[in-house]
This record gives sequence, structure tokens and C-alpha cells, in this order.
Amino acid sequence: MNTDKHKFGIWDLGFGIWNFRFRIRDFGFETRKTSVFICVHLWMILCFTLQTPAQTYKNPVIPGDYPDPSVIRVGDDFYATATTGGWAPHFPILHSKDLINWKTIGAVFREKPAWAKGDFWAPEIVADKGRFFVYYTARRDEGKDKKGTLCVAVAVADKPDGEWRDKGALVCQEMGSIDAEFVRDERGRPVLIWKEDGNDRRQPTWLYAQELDESGTRLVGVPKRLFRNTEAWEGGVVEGADVLRRGGWFYLFYSGNACCGRQCDYALGVARSKTIFGKWEKNPANPILAANDFWQCPGHGSIVSTADERDFLLYHAYRKRAFGFNVGREALLDEVKIENGWASVNGGRGASASAATPFENTAQQSIFANMSDEFSGGALAPGWNYSMGDENTARLANGFLSLAPTARQFAREKMPEIVVAERTVAGDYEATARLDISQIAADEYGGLSVYSWRGNALGVSVGGGKIFAWRRENRKQDETAGVALPRGAKALYLKIEAENAALFRPFYSFDGEKWNALGEKIAGSYIEGARVGLVYNGVSFAPGVRFDWLRMAAN
Repeated sequence: MNTDKHKFGIWDLGFGIWNFRFRIRDFGFETRKTSVFICVHLWMILCFTLQTPAQTYKNPVIPGDYPDPSVIRVGDDFYATATTGGWAPHFPILHSKDLINWKTIGAVFREKPAWAKGDFWAPEIVADKGRFFVYYTARRDEGKDKKGTLCVAVAVADKPDGEWRDKGALVCQEMGSIDAEFVRDERGRPVLIWKEDGNDRRQPTWLYAQELDESGTRLVGVPKRLFRNTEAWEGGVVEGADVLRRGGWFYLFYSGNACCGRQCDYALGVARSKTIFGKWEKNPANPILAANDFWQCPGHGSIVSTADERDFLLYHAYRKRAFGFNVGREALLDEVKIENGWASVNGGRGASASAATPFENTAQQSIFANMSDEFSGGALAPGWNYSMGDENTARLANGFLSLAPTARQFAREKMPEIVVAERTVAGDYEATARLDISQIAADEYGGLSVYSWRGNALGVSVGGGKIFAWRRENRKQDETAGVALPRGAKALYLKIEAENAALFRPFYSFDGEKWNALGEKIAGSYIEGARVGLVYNGVSFAPGVRFDWLRMAAN
């Protein structure tokens, strides 16, 4: 609020009141009663005029692919994390002061723990008695050509933005253990809740609970089943537990049905019990959060309480737009209320398009909408991702980024593909990069891409004496168009224009001003959870392709 402006307004209106009374006096009929009446009415107008409209925010509060978000409050600060799946670094750490503006500040793991193979899912960040934990899911490395069992594991830190230390797996049931939740029971004992992955084998899916020791890193006692999927809306699964204690009840929020992809039908319900290991009663009104006109497949969230004891759910959903699956599962925020003994989210209307801000005098900033990196620092910014299992070989020097293969990568394949990428946040956007190709070798390739996993991507690249557009689906790559690279070219600009995340138009330029379309638009709606990536393929430890900058802008 601009206080000087409003002070002037009060003075000006006050002068108007005095002047109005003066004019009434001139006409000879002013009375004290009339004056009071007029002043009261004018004061009411003044108060109405000075009322600041309720500030609102729009969902998502963390745009882009941030599934299974989890959040805590530490004093006046909020910290969140989310699933990273096949991308590294594993589990970003984001920070906020107001729950609606978030910034990535780090990650739990820069490289995967030695015991784990992949599938880094469902981190649950916890603040407990001055200590910090992330309980997470990963697949155990059981040797070459083995899929590996899903396990719940834990990492610890002295502060949420500090160094995280892995403590290894806690529970690895035969069918898999995922989606951990930490809670203290009615007697103050630490308890771990998780899901046995029965649905993966078409078996009933149970939520389990087991006591932890006070270190929070070791299970004690024996596990107990809490409840399983029994309702039609839950489909084959209940998962993603998060517990809130209010008014003598434990409220366990959980998700059911298919979480992901174009056939998803996810929704969120709640059950309650007086004790953690007691009998749980499901809300007859479940699901309390389901699809609406704006968002689809909402669920798997985490509840955080503000200092004034308001409760907010941070959860994921897909936009109900054609490009929703391309962008991925984004992080949304809605208030939770306890009424008549049950919890509700956004009054049962589904995910909100917009809502009142949790804190006064806050405004939502679109910090994710227009991203750029000039590579002027000494390391990649925290928002960048790279392929899981690959070492982060990004080198920044003199304002350029280089991506170099490692000996371990050469041992796996003849010409390794190195990619660093940032999440997309819209269906219509433009991504542009400048490449220094003055030292490019005959067996090197560099480019700009729209990237899902390695098997699904598209892009525009330079190498082998040409500039070419390409499309890769289910690991099968085709070249869609190409032109010869002029002899002696030193720099190259590449651009991709995305249209509703379904069609992608590649361009190239030698001066960044005159752009040449490279073939027709490329169909790319099969790419889900998309990122814009810089890609390098080559056989040199000292690449001759350098990236000068990347700029992204949502249209």
C-alpha cells in the first residue's frame, strides 16, 4: 500500500467534508445533527474507498513439472521439494516467504545414493524438534538387468537449505514400499506411514504404519496395516499419505486411482482416527478434491500450517488444457478447513483457479514464465536438470557452457548424449539458444531440444556439416529437415517455437535477427513433463561446441 497516497486522500476528503459544512452554513440551515449525519455518511464512503481489494494468487504456485510436492514451515520461511523421477539433481529444495512465490535454492542429492538405482519419487520433507528429514522413495540397485525393489529411505540435514546426508533404506517390502509420511502419534512417538505397492501387481494396496526411534532413521517394533483401497473412486490404489492433527482427531489425507498420464483419474480423500494405530474412518463425502473445469487429476499433497494456524495443502494436478500433460504435474495451493468434524479443500469445488493470498500485502510474481541463463557464473543455476545416472559434466567458463562426456559414459555407448534442461511452464513459448561452433569437430553435435526422457524428444541441432531438425519417439529418431552448414560459420542461433505444446517449429539464424524456418512444424504432443534442453553428442572430452546462452519466454 502506498501510504503517502492514502494519507493525501484522507486529507483531501476531510477538506471536502469541512467545505461541505461551510456551504450548508452559508445557506443558513446547518444543525449539529445534520453535520454529524453528513460526516458519518462521508466517513463511510471514505472507508469503503480506502478498502484494499483482497489480494489473490493464481494456481499453479510452482509451474512446471513438480509432482508430489511436500512443504514445511521453519519460522517465517517455507521449504518445499518434489519428485524428480529420472532427472538429477534429485529432489529440488525450494524456498518461499509467502507460499505463492517460490525459488529453487538447491537439491537434496546432487548424485544418487550408492544403494539406489533410480525412480526418485515422493520426497516428504520434515521439520521435527530442530532436525530436518527427507523421507523418499527410490529403487534399490540389485544388479545389472534387475528392475530393483522400491524402498522408502531417509536423508537428514541440520537445516533445510544445508547439506543432506543419506541414511539409506528403511523398508523394502517385496511388492515395493513408497510414499512415506512422518508423524508423531497421540503419545508423541515418531511414526512412519507408507504404502505397500500392491497395485503394481494387481493386489490390494495397504497403508502401513510403524514406530521410528527418536533418531528418525530406524524403524522399531512391527508394522501395522491402517487401511486399504475399498471405494470405487480409489480404484486400485490409496497412496500419498499426509497427516494433520486438529481437535483431537488425526486427519489422514490420501490419494486414489490413476495418478499420471492421459488416462489419469486421480483424486484426494481423507480419513480420520483418534489414534494413529487405531481404526480409521473414511469421509463419506470422499473424494474431497477432484477434477473441475480448470484442473484434472489433483492429489498427493502436503499440508503446512501458518503461524496463525491456517492450514494449506500443496499438491499437484494437470492443467485441463491440451498442453497440460506436456507441461506435467504442477504444484497448486489451496486452504484446508475443518468443519463438522471433517476436512475440506476449497469448499469441495476442486482445485482453485485463483484464491486469496495466505498473507496480506503479498503479490504473486511470474518468476518462472521468462527464464534465461547467460552462463556467466561458475556453475549451473539450481533450476537446471540433467539425466539421472550421468555425472554433471557442465563446465562454465568465460560466459559459455560446455557439456563433456565422461569415461564412464563412453564405456556405455559410442557417442554419449549429454543434456541439461529446464522445465517448461506453458504450452505456447519460444526457446532460443546461441552456440559457438568455431571449433566444432566432424563427430560432434550440439542443439536445442524439447525433452521428456531420453526416448522421447525433438529438436534442432548442428553437426556433421549440416543443421537439421529431428524427432525421437520411443527411442526411434528421424530427421525431419536439414540444410548444409556454411563453411566457416563461427556462431549459430537456434530457436524452437511451441504451439499449444503439440506443434514445434524449428528455426536457425547466423545473426539472431534473420530467422530461417527449418522444415515443417514437428508433432510433439507425445512429450510429457517437458523440459527445454541443451543437447551435446560427441566423442571428445574437450567439446568444440559451446553454448553462449539460453532464453525462454512464454507467449
